[in-house]
Amino acid sequence: MGYVSAVPPPRNEAHPDAEPEAPDSRSGRRSVAVALLLGALGATVVLLASGRTWARGTAAIGTDSLQLAADGRAVTGLPAALAIVGLAALVAVFAVRGRSRLLVSGLLALSGLGAALSAVLGGDGRSALDAQAVRTTADSAAHVAGLTQTTWPYVTAAGAVLILAAGLLALRFGRSWPSMGGRYERDGSPRRRTVAAVDPDRPEDLWKALDRGEDPTTDPGADRAH
Repeated sequence: MGYVSAVPPPRNEAHPDAEPEAPDSRSGRRSVAVALLLGALGATVVLLASGRTWARGTAAIGTDSLQLAADGRAVTGLPAALAIVGLAALVAVFAVRGRSRLLVSGLLALSGLGAALSAVLGGDGRSALDAQAVRTTADSAAHVAGLTQTTWPYVTAAGAVLILAAGLLALRFGRSWPSMGGRYERDGSPRRRTVAAVDPDRPEDLWKALDRGEDPTTDPGADRAH
């Protein structure tokens, strides 16, 4: 006689027909939160840093000198404008699908790249300070001297790099990201609206049907029969 154990055999909780989740799908879902964080944080940094002083200098007024300063928007408004474009593209990524999502993701990445390059290459501030010196001294030949640059252009560029990273994530994993339009089924067809039954002998049911924009005199089952 064989040995009989009272301990039940271990059960496999996973369904035998269930397919293992693809690594790309899991990575795609994690990348959504990372891209949203990077994009929103990067745009915020660019917009805030663009309002700070980027360059300082002095302009001569007779025997005196006048201290001048220029913020990022006076030096170049391109990083702030591209940050706004990047924010719009980050939202639009979830509103489109397919090839359109790929194009919007590319726009997001290019917005970050353009903002970073414009902050670094066009952030010395000399032109903005020279124009300010002309307005202040009323001398068309006035120019700024002792030009110094702050670190805010590089902070702006760092924020733009975060936008660029969000765009690269969208290009890599955007195909597996969710999209707006939850009222549609997975096959793309709209969900069927359930029509409440109306009792013609109850006036309150008739009024509720009229409020919903339905015709209480028709039979809901007749439409389904067709």
